[in-house]
Amino acid sequence: MVAIFLTLTLLDAFEQTVLIAALGATSFIVFTMPRRERARPRYLVGGYVVGTLTGCAFSFLNTASTNLSPALLGIDQSIAFAAIATGIAMFIMVITDTEHPPAAGLALGFVLNEWDLLTVAVVLLGILTICGIKELCKSSLMDLM
Repeated sequence: MVAIFLTLTLLDAFEQTVLIAALGATSFIVFTMPRRERARPRYLVGGYVVGTLTGCAFSFLNTASTNLSPALLGIDQSIAFAAIATGIAMFIMVITDTEHPPAAGLALGFVLNEWDLLTVAVVLLGILTICGIKELCKSSLMDLM
């Protein structure tokens, strides 16, 4: 709750809902299954770095190619770039062994939402805060599932 509260305080909760939702889903994984392999910092931080970099890259591509429109049944360009970013983020997470499902959603969020460097910093600080709180409380946490 502390990590999510800090993140909600720093980010605009109404404008950055997808990014905040990813941190909420991560909190569920970390604090209900803290001893599972996928709740280790490697997967959390690694997944968030991959999701952030992929999402930001495809956000830039989306902005840079505003005059293009996919011929795929008239689908909005932003939706196409968001889907591609999500798929590529998932692929990169698999090949780097940093799979974290909420971070794949983060890639989508960076394409569909407006963001700036402060947003990136707060999201990455949020995941580091979650990891830090988990490590501090590790001895008293147990898997609930």
